Amino acid sequence: MKRVALVFGALLAVLVIFAAPASAHVTVNPKEAEKGGFARLAFRVPNESDTASTVKLEVVLPENAPVGSVSIMPVAGWTAQIERRKVDPPIDVHGAQVSEVVSKITWTAASGGGVKPGEFAEFPVSMGPLPDAETMVFKALQTYSDGNVSRWIEEPQPGAEEPENPAPVLRLVAADNSPAASAPPAAATPDEDEGVADGLAIILAVVALVAGLGGLALGGLAFARSRRTS
Repeated sequence: MKRVALVFGALLAVLVIFAAPASAHVTVNPKEAEKGGFARLAFRVPNESDTASTVKLEVVLPENAPVGSVSIMPVAGWTAQIERRKVDPPIDVHGAQVSEVVSKITWTAASGGGVKPGEFAEFPVSMGPLPDAETMVFKALQTYSDGNVSRWIEEPQPGAEEPENPAPVLRLVAADNSPAASAPPAAATPDEDEGVADGLAIILAVVALVAGLGGLALGGLAFARSRRTS
C-alpha cells in the first residue's frame, strides 16, 4: 500500500507540473471578436510564482494586423506606457487616415505593488476597427519582482499541441450582417400606440354597455314579478 501511495503521489506531482504552465499563462479575453468592429479586450495575468509578485506586463501588438485606434483603461496601482510605429499604407478609422498605430503597451506596478502569489489581474484595452485577419497574436512578457521573466511568445500551430509558452491569441470572425441580427427590436410608433388604446377603449365601452343593458333587463323582470305578486 505504501508503494502504491508513493507511485500515485509521484504521478500526481508529474501531472501538476505539466498542467500548471498550460493553465497559468497570459490570455486575452474574450477569445473571439468580429472583424471590422471595435472590441473591449482584457489581458488576464495570473501569478504562477510562490514567492514573487508580477510587477510588469509588456504586450506587443501584431505587426501583420495593425489597429488604428487603441485606448487603455486605467488600472489602480499600475502605470501604462504606449509605444507607436508608422504604417504604410495608412489605416482608415471612421473616414480618417491613420498612419501611426500602437505597437506595444507596457504596464508597470507601483513600488511595493503588483500581482501577488495566488492572485491574478486584468488589463483592459479597447481597440478597432479589427483587421480582416483570422487571428491576432499578442506576444507578452511577464516580469516578476525577483527578476524572472515569463515569455509568452510562442504562436500556436494548426493541428499541433499547445506550445509550452503560448502567446495570447484573439480569433477574428466575420461580422453577422443579417437583417435579423442587425435590426433592433420593432417598437410601436405613437400612432400604433394610440390605435391600440382607442381599440381597448371601444371594447371596454361595449362591455360596459352590455352589462348596463343586462342590469336594466333584470331590473325590469324583477319589477314585473313584484307587480304580479301584489
